[in-house]
Amino acid sequence: MDSTPHGAAVTAAGFGVKGPRKWAFRNIDLSAGPGSLIAVQGPSGSGRTCLLLALTGRMKSAAGTAEVGGLPLPKKRAAVRSVTALAHVPGVAELDPALTVGEHLRERALLQGRFGGSLRALLRPRRERRAEARALVDAALTAAGLDLESLPKGIRTSVRDLERLEALRLSVALALIGGPRLLAVDDTDLKLSDDERAGAWAMLRALAAAGTTVLAVCSEPPQDGEGVVLVRTGGRREADAPKSAPGDSPATTDTAAGTTGTTGTTGTTDGNSGNSRDDGDSESPTAGADSADSADSAGPAAGSASDDPANSKAGADPADSEHDEQDGTDDEEGAADALAEAGRS
Repeated sequence: MDSTPHGAAVTAAGFGVKGPRKWAFRNIDLSAGPGSLIAVQGPSGSGRTCLLLALTGRMKSAAGTAEVGGLPLPKKRAAVRSVTALAHVPGVAELDPALTVGEHLRERALLQGRFGGSLRALLRPRRERRAEARALVDAALTAAGLDLESLPKGIRTSVRDLERLEALRLSVALALIGGPRLLAVDDTDLKLSDDERAGAWAMLRALAAAGTTVLAVCSEPPQDGEGVVLVRTGGRREADAPKSAPGDSPATTDTAAGTTGTTGTTGTTDGNSGNSRDDGDSESPTAGADSADSADSAGPAAGSASDDPANSKAGADPADSEHDEQDGTDDEEGAADALAEAGRS
């Protein structure tokens, strides 16, 4: 596979995205070296997908700074999109249930051959281009751990007949065909059993170990957090957080201590955000093309705050409770606005 020998470093400071009215997420700090496994943890609706889309150049940020592979965001969004790939992002980069596994693979290989290489590559004999396309597909399937022979109908298996983990592996394989420096995966552990979740994280760890930086959205990080850079969305606002007594040290802070997958430590950072939908609006892949010389490109688009139980007991000021509820509603609208704005751009 024509992949880069190392992944892209990812850094962010005070990073945030704001919709036309309210914030989708903000105050995200992150530092991860090339080849890191970055886990974005948060409940559904906490702005995780907005963060994934913003760090891959698919959504414009409104606060803070960020860099991917040395490319600043949002100034170099187009360049960031060229070195990143999305997998398993609902409404943005998702599988078509009406197509087979083979049709998805052929379409992606055609698009890569037509738009992923130089003009000189298009002038090579068709036999060479076909052989290269087969090699790209085989390498991507191996890296994603998808065995076509184990599928019910092999390469002719319809996407709607795939198990959830198999569909995730296929989506990852399609993204890897382009040899991205950063692979972003949404809903990594959605509706997976414990064994399937372990298999998914093992696949992503192997990709990171091979050199590709992996950004994975999840509801729960891997149980063995060694070498994982953890980013949390859905944290409480600093003004709402309980004040610690003198001498006490908080469990988490708003600063990032990101590390690469080889250090044996876990970086953690909390981001303050409101509720949001985790899906984006964009184009989905079209049906397979007929030849390597004609293919159309489908452009990629792509926290709820948990309150301290001690602060929700009887005796709290009714005015403060009403204010907190209004803040959550406003931030949810902001995240939805940001996703809608990304779909229109």
